[in-house]
Amino acid sequence: MPRESDEVDRIVAAWSGQRPDLDFSPLEVLSRVDRLSRHLDRARRAAFQRSELEAWEWDVLSALRRAGEPFQLSPKHLLQQTLVSSGTMTNRIDRLVGRRLVRRESDPADGRSVLVTLTDDGRTRVDAAITRLVDAESQLLEALPRTDRDRLAVLLRKLSLGFDS
Repeated sequence: MPRESDEVDRIVAAWSGQRPDLDFSPLEVLSRVDRLSRHLDRARRAAFQRSELEAWEWDVLSALRRAGEPFQLSPKHLLQQTLVSSGTMTNRIDRLVGRRLVRRESDPADGRSVLVTLTDDGRTRVDAAITRLVDAESQLLEALPRTDRDRLAVLLRKLSLGFDS
């Protein structure tokens, strides 16, 4: 075991003693990713809560904010960006309209269609949340020098692309 060891090292060492016939290197990577994911989830929830947002609200509001002026998208484009069902998206939009974080507007290009538009309050909350999120995630990575972060980002992108295709 390395001089500095974590819980994954201890788990892998125990399994290696019990099952020396198996290669536990996948656990050394993915068990750490799983544990880091839990820390990230907690940090994200805290950042969103400070802006009085739920994670699902963040998904919709941030998609609208990233769209740029006039901060509006069709429900179809929101579906594509948030990967939820049509019924779920309709429910989410309804709830965000109720909180006055978004509004529905007729699409000037097609009067039968609607656009979902970020309100000023929605923009204020999502801007505060992204600032808090970036700060929280920077703290999670502060143990790594920038070159290691960059290298890790490249490796994770490479791994992620295999799942996205």
